[in-house]
Amino acid sequence: MPYNVRIVSTYPPRKCGVGTFSRDLASALENFTGEVGQIRVAAIDKDNLSYNIPVDLVIGQYSVESWHKAGDDIIARASESVNPTVVLLQHEYGLDPDKDGNDSRGTNFVVLAKTLHRQGLMTLVYLHTVLDSPDEHQKKVLQDLADNSDGLLVTTDSAVDILESATYAISRSKIKHIDHGIRMQNPSQWDRLALKQEYGLESQLLVTTLGLHSPGKGLQYSIRAYARFLDESCTQAQRKNLIYLIAGACHPEFVKREGGSLYREYQATLDQALEDSKLRWCKVKELGTADFGQCDVVFLEAFLDESALMKLYAATNVMVLPYLNMQQISSGILADTVGSGRVVIATKFKYALELINSQAQGKTGVIIGPRARGILVDPGEPSVEQIAQGLDYLVFNKDERLKMEKRAHERGYQMRWHNSAWELLQYIQFITEKREIVSGRGVEFTRERASIFQKRNAPLLRKP
Repeated sequence: MPYNVRIVSTYPPRKCGVGTFSRDLASALENFTGEVGQIRVAAIDKDNLSYNIPVDLVIGQYSVESWHKAGDDIIARASESVNPTVVLLQHEYGLDPDKDGNDSRGTNFVVLAKTLHRQGLMTLVYLHTVLDSPDEHQKKVLQDLADNSDGLLVTTDSAVDILESATYAISRSKIKHIDHGIRMQNPSQWDRLALKQEYGLESQLLVTTLGLHSPGKGLQYSIRAYARFLDESCTQAQRKNLIYLIAGACHPEFVKREGGSLYREYQATLDQALEDSKLRWCKVKELGTADFGQCDVVFLEAFLDESALMKLYAATNVMVLPYLNMQQISSGILADTVGSGRVVIATKFKYALELINSQAQGKTGVIIGPRARGILVDPGEPSVEQIAQGLDYLVFNKDERLKMEKRAHERGYQMRWHNSAWELLQYIQFITEKREIVSGRGVEFTRERASIFQKRNAPLLRKP
């Protein structure tokens, strides 16, 4: 019997990375017609947006009553179908305000998980943020989600380790690692030169940073790093054949925060970095309008739709991700870059360590491993010199760059959304069978005295 899948998440047209993730997951699940029946979404909304199917419920993000009503509606609709319903909660602290409207301080996801789980609906929670050093509220939310769901889903092995650690003490049996899916199934079919010609970039080596940006993305450092590379490594003639494209709008939530004052401060920081670097730069709304011959850096200030993103991944020679949050356990941009068979220079945030070079854990400085899929650098001020060094390595060593591309491409095949969706369905089947197991009538033993073997066996049971 197929499963109906209910996703609780932000969803397009809301501009949010979690919503994009949910859309891509839903699209991938649609391919498994034998295992999946109806796919529906309860969209977390705060701007009264208009939604289309698969969205059939809308949750007011700042309304506790709306969250409660959504739980009742999900249960009611599940009861009307002969197919069992599986609920996928997409948890992100920033989507969970408390009753007073304080962002990231709520328990709406926990209450919803408890409501659904107690009614017998299989409830799985995707965790989009897992912190190494959470405060008490952040820790308790994840512990409560574990206690009131059938499982926690994460996209990195490092997140599994954190959840198992003494910080959270969540049992390994409640945690499942499934790769963050990628959207481009066969990037080799995309002709990089043809795409560059489409944008007038056929004579340029293209360095890019894609996606919504904000102060935490570290652009103030990558801009200076690019200038350092040009000044130290390139002749004036060579500079004409290099472009750094920063494509994507500022995150809309950030633009509005505190009446726009933080956004203005951020823009001033970027302007200062550009002035200090003495780079030639321009801002455009459409890539075809840029005069690449007169610029070192081009800002494409637009929200990138699916088609534009796919083309820019394919056209890219080197992706630069100078993120400042080293606890980040997921990144759609990084996943799609690796999956597209493109080389990345990234700071050592958790997801980058896992995808690019897991052997770099705990090491400082520029990391260029013999089997790596890119280059890792330290965040913040040290990244200026280190990104510049990484660019020098990749730009002037084409053979090494292409080898990294090949290794990234190979990893990408494993990460296709089709594979991630199938692994999720297999896990759902595992949970179903686990629920149906009937314990035997043999004697059950409860430990009544301490034992030396208990201590020896604890690591084997993978208990923190």
